Amino acid sequence: MLETENNKLIDNGYIPKGQGEVKLTTKRQTPALMEGSETSAPKLTNDNGTTNCKYSTVVYVNDENHIGNTSSVRIHSNSVHENSGKWLLKKRFLKIKYIILAVASIIFGALLGALTVHYTNTDTICYTTESKFKHNNICLTEECVRSASHLLDAMDITVNPCEDFFQYACGTWNKKHVIPEDKSSISTFEVLADNLQIILKDILEEPTSGGDNQATIKAKTFYKSCMDIPQIRKFGEKRLKEILKSLGGWPVIETDWQLPKMTIEELLGELRSKYSESVLVELYVGADDKNSSAHILQIDQLSLALPSRDYYLKSSSENALKAYHKYMTKTAVLLGAKPEIVEQELDQVLQFEIQLANATLPEADRHDTSAIYNKISLIAIQAQFPELNWTRFLQESLGPNINLQPDEELVVYAMSYLTKMCQLLNQTDRRILHNYALWRLVMSVMAHMVDEYQQERFEFRRILLGIQSERDRWGQCVEWTNKKLGMAVGALFIKNNFDQKSKEIALEMIRTIREAFNELLAENHWMDDETRAVAKEKADTMNERIGYPEILTNVNELEKEYLNLTIIPDNYMENILNILTWETEKNMELLRQPVDKAKWTTEPAVVNAFYNPNKNDIVFPAGILQPLFYSQHYPKSLNYGGIGVVIGHEITHGFDDKGRQFDKDGNMMQWWNNATIEAFRGRTQCIIDQYSKYKVDEVGQYMNGRMTQGENIADNGGLKQAFRAYKKWVKQHGPELLLPGLNLTHDQLFFLNYAQIWCGSMRPEDALTKIRSSVHSPGSIRVLGPLSNSKDFAEAYQCTPDSPMNPIEKCSVW
Repeated sequence: MLETENNKLIDNGYIPKGQGEVKLTTKRQTPALMEGSETSAPKLTNDNGTTNCKYSTVVYVNDENHIGNTSSVRIHSNSVHENSGKWLLKKRFLKIKYIILAVASIIFGALLGALTVHYTNTDTICYTTESKFKHNNICLTEECVRSASHLLDAMDITVNPCEDFFQYACGTWNKKHVIPEDKSSISTFEVLADNLQIILKDILEEPTSGGDNQATIKAKTFYKSCMDIPQIRKFGEKRLKEILKSLGGWPVIETDWQLPKMTIEELLGELRSKYSESVLVELYVGADDKNSSAHILQIDQLSLALPSRDYYLKSSSENALKAYHKYMTKTAVLLGAKPEIVEQELDQVLQFEIQLANATLPEADRHDTSAIYNKISLIAIQAQFPELNWTRFLQESLGPNINLQPDEELVVYAMSYLTKMCQLLNQTDRRILHNYALWRLVMSVMAHMVDEYQQERFEFRRILLGIQSERDRWGQCVEWTNKKLGMAVGALFIKNNFDQKSKEIALEMIRTIREAFNELLAENHWMDDETRAVAKEKADTMNERIGYPEILTNVNELEKEYLNLTIIPDNYMENILNILTWETEKNMELLRQPVDKAKWTTEPAVVNAFYNPNKNDIVFPAGILQPLFYSQHYPKSLNYGGIGVVIGHEITHGFDDKGRQFDKDGNMMQWWNNATIEAFRGRTQCIIDQYSKYKVDEVGQYMNGRMTQGENIADNGGLKQAFRAYKKWVKQHGPELLLPGLNLTHDQLFFLNYAQIWCGSMRPEDALTKIRSSVHSPGSIRVLGPLSNSKDFAEAYQCTPDSPMNPIEKCSVW
């Protein structure tokens, strides 16, 4: 996965005391940008050593002060760079002149009238220099001018790219893009996702017509009901109270609660089957990791209400825990609880959840799937964990249409958690268990409530995430509609927002990047020949899915997808409940069905990409095939630096710390010999150590290199493969015309576009969440890490050895 997060659990990453610290900006090196060919750029100095910046040319669309914020990431290591001299940027600017770009205006007049050409007469070192290329080597099409201005608009050209490439590429973008009040971060990813949401909003608000089918009508109806605040106000609270009553009542809001006849297993099962709510354990049907053609029941440790176990167990999270407890109590009072008793009773619930969190394993300790995979029979799990009646719980969860077999097999990924959780059940009063189970349901439903309920949820999220206001209602409704009825929304989206030619171009890029991976595979010296041959076979058989599934253009199949889902016009809460039941039924019904490895499971209108180890496939939805990642009109350097790196990233996931455990057919097995495994672990440890030395200044904490190792391996591998594929394209087709005003080679543009994908900033609260629970590094580190490991980058920008972006010691896995 490229970006989207789940609520994963990780340990906080700290570097032991006593290790030295090196800031990125310690050693200053001036890059020698060489003039001439595809692999060089105009040099910064004349033959006599003087600066060649007297008439440097830069093109901007919006003229602003381009001195951005300093990078929020520092590298920490055991060595300290010595300062190599005073930085020449201390010299003052002598004069600034403004003129209109005359040459390009012949072709584009009004368009280029918005561009300003800055001629700077100065003694200052600069990083975008006077072009010595003739105009017939420069692309002046509208698309090239737009691309150039977009790239320049984000850059801070006062920064030495060999010292801090993130700031060089993104300094001005980060300055211009203030984090919105309703968000905990801002990034190019989020801007693209926001733009996509606006498109979906317009689509969903179009009146139904003859061009709609039953599936798209349901999507539009659901969205409209979500926007109908008066009817949510009318039915929401009433319906929630009815549900709680049907489940034996929420003890904390009942004046005289009596132990219900339903057992705890029946309660947990009904929450799972009717409301898609997993409590105490995660239960779902999925492909068996060791037999990927068959579905099997799977049990895992629970997903906690807070983003990670650290929020429950670390003293630094005391404010978050207090906010969570306050959220519980305020919600209970809104539903009728007595204020004088609710705090104490729900504190017992919180203490119980803290104990559950303590029973879970940190996500960083769960990366080895083979180590936590346990296939066990129903009889065996009952004997080992007798505190629960597993047959009753599982049958209630499956529903009446699927019969649990006496010899049913399950896969458990959390044996140690089950041991501790069941011990905890024996020590916990049933009232506390019931309170906790129904609180988790209430918390899920709260996302769809309005007025006072929405306000209490916002106050909790304000402290947890740092947001300052609630999102617009339409944004929430678009997100929920796309998440719950993604294929129907996708069918509407692709009609006017996806060009079939994009799929053809992406397929060709996948072919070339797969070739690059295989070439690098053949060249690596740490893998034995037999394992290398099997790895190549896995890469060659990896399936690619681009844009959208064929079901979206087949009305009958699309309608069949939503046949058993009822959506009504005037009751949003009922629609939510119907969807939750329908989702569970669809998942549980897979139990007796073979795995359809050709089936898409991801909505097409998302800005993301995916690798599925059980299917050995890579997925690039229609939503990601847009600028900055891709455009039919981009130079190839930008496309390979954008979607090309994404393609390489997903291919590499098939060979990262988790993906390498699965063969070409998606089955978990050891197909590497022991010596190769040890060599891989040594190289992976280099990545872990490198990324654990990055410190996020917003919270003054280090990254957890173990937690993020899979995504970091994929970032590094994807960058290397995409650049090799691009260079091969240039060799076959010849060099591309330069972009106007930039005076950067296309090799440099490749890395620049890659970096600008990750422009962004985050609030301290979001930074803490990423460190604790995200498998992805923050955007700045996704730039600095892979580029500082890249010899190709150092050569393109002529970074001197041991400069911050070109360290002597580099990490490489693929």
